[in-house]
Amino acid sequence: MSDVSPSRKDLVLLWSGGKDATLALDVLHSQSPRRVGALLTTVVEDTGRVTAHDTPLQFVERQANALDLPLHVMRVPSSMPPNDVYEARLASALTPLLEEGFSTVVTGDLFLEDVRDYRQRVLESLGATVLVPLWQRDTAWLARRFLERGYRAVVTAVDPTQLDGSFVGRDYDQSFLDDLPEEVDPCGEHGAFHTFVTDGPAFRTPIPVAVQDVAQEGRMRTVQLVPAENSFSTDQDSAG
Repeated sequence: MSDVSPSRKDLVLLWSGGKDATLALDVLHSQSPRRVGALLTTVVEDTGRVTAHDTPLQFVERQANALDLPLHVMRVPSSMPPNDVYEARLASALTPLLEEGFSTVVTGDLFLEDVRDYRQRVLESLGATVLVPLWQRDTAWLARRFLERGYRAVVTAVDPTQLDGSFVGRDYDQSFLDDLPEEVDPCGEHGAFHTFVTDGPAFRTPIPVAVQDVAQEGRMRTVQLVPAENSFSTDQDSAG
């Protein structure tokens, strides 16, 4: 990377709005001269919500504004589209960025090799280089780093087959980590839970949210996020 200028923003970060994507940004910017110049998020076209995380696009747009980064949106017809549909939509969204000069796509993958290998194969077929700054890092260390760096997040979705549904809507904080069953990864790998990041050192301003209705969306138990302009805390402070 010696030929890369510290001011060059040639990286596109696959952005879910959650803690892993935020950690990828944080770790990369603290340990590398390269910089993210654009975010690419995937939303379900008929709901306008981020796949898996169930976060409304408007909140991700506020994150991008707080990060001072342009947000590009890839829309898919369902939360689990067939591979050929996903790949076609990704090509349509990413190719213009590659043509602009973005050369590398950053992902927040942790240790699921099949997910990383599939993503890498697809991205490289489009002409992109893939960078995975969190790959095989200790997830307990990553969770501690997230909190010690001052990031804040709320748990937006939980898979009740892996984690009790009462964890949804809680703040992702030390209390949450302390209460996690031993068999559940502290970063929620294997899809046990997903998060939305509301504040931290990379953000110019926080994105205050409140938690409302809890719902069952397929296999996932989810919450509805609404703006809470005067408070960060969720409606379930006593739980988290």
